[in-house]
Amino acid sequence: MRANSRILFVMPKWTITNPGPRRFIPVLVCVRFLLYLPEIVWACLGAMWVSGDSKGCDLAEVGAVIGAVVASWIILFFTGVGVLVVFDPLGSQRRSAALYEPGTSDMQSIDSARSLAVRVWESRLRLLCCLPQDDSHRAAFSGIAQLVSGFFSDTDLVGSDIAAGLSLLHQEQDKVEQCRDPDEVVPHSPSSPIREDLQTELERAAHCMQFAAAAYGWPLYVYSKPLTGVFKLSGDCCRSRSAEYDIVGGDHLGCHFTSILLSTGLQYRDFIHISFHNQIYEIPFFVALDHKKEAVLVAVRGTLSLKDVLTDLSADCENLPIEGVTGDCYAHKGITQAANYIYKKLINDGILNQAFTIAPEYRLVITGHSLGAGAATVLAVLLRSAFPTLQCYAFSPPGGLLSKALADYSREFVVSVVLGKDLVPRLSIPNMEDLKRRILKMVSNCNKPKYQILLRGCWYEVFGGEPDNFPTELGNRRDEPSHVTHLPFYPPGRILHITEEGSRRRSCFSPVRYRAEWSNETAFSSILISPRMLGDHMPDVVLGALQRLTQERPFSLCPSSLSNSHPNVI
Repeated sequence: MRANSRILFVMPKWTITNPGPRRFIPVLVCVRFLLYLPEIVWACLGAMWVSGDSKGCDLAEVGAVIGAVVASWIILFFTGVGVLVVFDPLGSQRRSAALYEPGTSDMQSIDSARSLAVRVWESRLRLLCCLPQDDSHRAAFSGIAQLVSGFFSDTDLVGSDIAAGLSLLHQEQDKVEQCRDPDEVVPHSPSSPIREDLQTELERAAHCMQFAAAAYGWPLYVYSKPLTGVFKLSGDCCRSRSAEYDIVGGDHLGCHFTSILLSTGLQYRDFIHISFHNQIYEIPFFVALDHKKEAVLVAVRGTLSLKDVLTDLSADCENLPIEGVTGDCYAHKGITQAANYIYKKLINDGILNQAFTIAPEYRLVITGHSLGAGAATVLAVLLRSAFPTLQCYAFSPPGGLLSKALADYSREFVVSVVLGKDLVPRLSIPNMEDLKRRILKMVSNCNKPKYQILLRGCWYEVFGGEPDNFPTELGNRRDEPSHVTHLPFYPPGRILHITEEGSRRRSCFSPVRYRAEWSNETAFSSILISPRMLGDHMPDVVLGALQRLTQERPFSLCPSSLSNSHPNVI
């Protein structure tokens, strides 16, 4: 206990980048580690006593001992997992810096350290994911481990340091936003009509988002309707629908089919194919006939499993040559492979041919949310030559998706919808490198102890107020040129950005008013820190925002949209 108290007393002292007062922490940690040995022995003895020698003892005493033993084992387990996850295989900060110093003589030791880092990250992924170790999983683990180990190899920050840096950066970004001219006009996408098709695209997007959300199956349906969702699904889930399953040619349907029917309003005979098969680089999708819009609609599911997360994290670039597109053509590796999987199912298995045999006059529409939006975009790029009139609606697509050439090409047939400060459309390896650099500079320039930064940050996130008056990194930003080590990626298509109107912090019970405007990729070239950065990504929130914009249009019009100075805003 004294060792724990001493560590908690010493750790927050002084600033984050001045570890002088904390120089004895490694010794204290080693002492605390040695104390774990008698704790393990004590926990084992307690378990043995509870299992065999506790007969005849008072039940309250036995219950107290059982609780203490269980708590001890839980603490020991999570401590061991924490050590495995947090342990730095590259050693101290000096060793990490040596990897990047020019003229280093011991190249063999440096390569060994890098290989060790990759192996450790592979072990961490296997430990956390608990997935079968087949060839596809091993290849994914290896690629992700190389990416993650390279990203963290030049930093010496712990989790609380990163949290403090994010808090400082959030307040700095809010100060910049408060200083911005409210009449400043964001330039619209050069490939987007300014006014004519904005409301039309919003209505089409709101319609397609119903299918993109439905692709998540029963989990999202129950989540978005917590009071009634289970009861609506329970009756149909328990009833055998094997004949209907045969008609739609699906697999692993269960309650998913019922939730899709309820979410889309379609009949089971309108579905051509439904698949909830899920592996790394293989994601669920369905194909249906949308008679309301006279379209063959392909909806791709977003991230909903650990396998999908591994597909997301396979963020290397993969060549994607497209006939007629000049320039470098590459895309996100994991998403490209997932799109190729769906492409082969649609073409080789004759799914699209079956759909267009039934409705030859319909056009092809592809949609999805998050990971599904990225896969839908790449799938649309692959199918464009065969279906020149196809359209794609990508909701909250990954920012690190396409090369510049492919992003420009996709503007002809892809509309991306981004809500607020959503993290995912701003997420790419270059943007993450920029975020890391900004966090390092923020914590270097701040002269406050870490505990003060975290306490002030928690208060600011919960209760608001004015941003803290700390030294910012903006003044010195020009002094340190950015070293681009990764190929740039861009979000796809024309970008429709939806934001909340009114004050930055509104009451929980006040109605939400939205505005929509055409934007471009430069507006998503950096990550914005906000409590809404994850909430704005949720598919039910995106669907709700689109429905408010289209169903309550008179209340969604900004005053500036009625003037000539802002003709691109609704």
